[in-house]
Amino acid sequence: MSKTLFKALTEPLNYEGEDRKVGFELEFSGLTLERTVEVLQQQLSGERVAVSKAEQKVEVDELGSFKVEIDWDYLKRKAKAEGGDTSAWVRELGSIAENLVPIEIVCPPLTLEQCERLIPLTDALREAGAKGTDESWIAAYGVHINPEVPSLEPNVLLRYLQAFSLLQWWLVEAHRVDTTRKLSPYIDKYPEAYTRLLVSQQEVSQEQLINDYLEHNATRNRALDMLPLFAFLNEEKIKKAVEDNKVKARPTFHYRLPNCQLEHPGWDLTEPWEIWWIVDALANDKQALEYWKQAFTDAERPLIGVSEKDWKERLQQWLTDREWL
Repeated sequence: MSKTLFKALTEPLNYEGEDRKVGFELEFSGLTLERTVEVLQQQLSGERVAVSKAEQKVEVDELGSFKVEIDWDYLKRKAKAEGGDTSAWVRELGSIAENLVPIEIVCPPLTLEQCERLIPLTDALREAGAKGTDESWIAAYGVHINPEVPSLEPNVLLRYLQAFSLLQWWLVEAHRVDTTRKLSPYIDKYPEAYTRLLVSQQEVSQEQLINDYLEHNATRNRALDMLPLFAFLNEEKIKKAVEDNKVKARPTFHYRLPNCQLEHPGWDLTEPWEIWWIVDALANDKQALEYWKQAFTDAERPLIGVSEKDWKERLQQWLTDREWL
């Protein structure tokens, strides 16, 4: 085991006053769905629950339900429509798909202490042959992090959006985001115009927060996707604005930026977590956040905006001096 702890959040409680939980999603290739389920069962002592050729679940006492699926929506829909595994055509299509599309593990919401059980799991997946982002130049495998929000109050959520926006250029470099994933549409950064709007705001209503976001980001394809959270707050509004049945309402951030580096010895989920932690920490340090909001405004240059290179270097030095890295 390369590490033992997930770095504690600066705001440890969720909006209901309970320990904040986090869900991880891992995309990778190199293993069949069946072999992935076997590894999960062996590592977590879980019970398999068959869903279809494209989906399986592993129920783990005290942790919850781990979903394992072939990440191909068409096959999943067809498998359900054809009655699960009863269709020979679906079984054949599923066998082909296992060699062409990634496997995805969707973990249940876990406390940070419970997340420690995921470290030997990623080691076991690696030993079994799982391969992540570096495996293919056409695949954009990633890790998604879904931390529960500490509050549903709009001004708290505004601080998180401000913190992420100010950090987003630096985050791409800190995660060493793979070129294939940078070129894909799935993890686009927020437009600079939206960052300028955010840093100018001190207080917002929930309606304004959501409206501003949708004006600039009416898509799931953002490195920090707020649609699940905003759907939790106002599902009807989000459904009208974004026709995408993949948007699932839940009181979490949906952070899509990190690579999945399962094939790298020693890599585990604490690595992307510690980088996300910086977003969380800045959002909850009001003095530091105000400093960087003003710095962004001051760094604005007519017509050409803020220098990304200079901004990243300045942030890197500040984060190092602050010992957040």
